[in-house]
Amino acid sequence: MAQITLAIPSKGRLKEQCEAWLASRGLLVRQTGGERGYSATLVGFEDVQIRLASAIEIGKALLAGEIEMGITGEDIVQEAASDVASRIRIEARLGFGRADVVVAVPNGWIDVETMADLGEVATDMRRQTGRRFRIATKFTRLTAQFMRNHHVGDYRIIDSAGATEGAPAAGIAEAIVDITTSGATLEANALKVLEDGLILKSEACLMRSKLADWNDETRAIAAKFLNRLALA
Repeated sequence: MAQITLAIPSKGRLKEQCEAWLASRGLLVRQTGGERGYSATLVGFEDVQIRLASAIEIGKALLAGEIEMGITGEDIVQEAASDVASRIRIEARLGFGRADVVVAVPNGWIDVETMADLGEVATDMRRQTGRRFRIATKFTRLTAQFMRNHHVGDYRIIDSAGATEGAPAAGIAEAIVDITTSGATLEANALKVLEDGLILKSEACLMRSKLADWNDETRAIAAKFLNRLALA
C-alpha cells in the first residue's frame, strides 16, 4: 500500500502544537514504540506515516527529498539552503512556532539604529583598529546574505555555540543575529533590534518536498491529505 511520510517535531512545545493542529482537523497522532519511539500513526488517515524527528532533521530531510512532507520552522530551511524555493513548497503557515530572525546591537549604541549605521561602524572599526566588526550568530548563511543586501562588508561572523544574546556583553562580538519571539531575552541582555534589522519572520510551516520520489499514487495521497486539512 502506498504511503507518504509526514515528519513532525519529536518533542517540546512545537510537537504539542503540531499534534493539537492535526487533532483540530480530526487527525490524532498515536506514537508507537512508547515515549521514546520515533514513529507514529495518524489515526483516521493510514496513508500518512508519521516520523518524529528534530526540527533541524526535518528541514534537512525535506531539502534532500528523503520525506514527502514535514512541519518545521521556515528559518531552519532558509538557513540550510540558498535554493529553498526549488526544493520545497510551503503548503501552509500554521500560526505557531513564531520567531523573527533579527540583527541586534547593544542599547548603548545610541547612534546605531539602522543597517546603514551598522555598516558605517563596521567600516570605521576596520579603518581605526584593523579589526573586522564581529557578528555572533547560528544563522551564518542568512546573516551573510542580509549583510550583502545591505552593503555591509567589513565584518566577520562568529559562529555562536552557546547563548548568542550574551556575546556582546562577553566581548565575543559587537552585534548578533538571533531569533526572538517577544524580545524579552534581547531586552534582558541590553540589546535592541535595528529598525530595518528584520531578516526573516518565521513560523512553523507544513512543507512539501519537491525532490521526494513522487508518483501518481503518492500525489493522490498528498492531495487527499491536504483536502482533509482544508488546505487544497
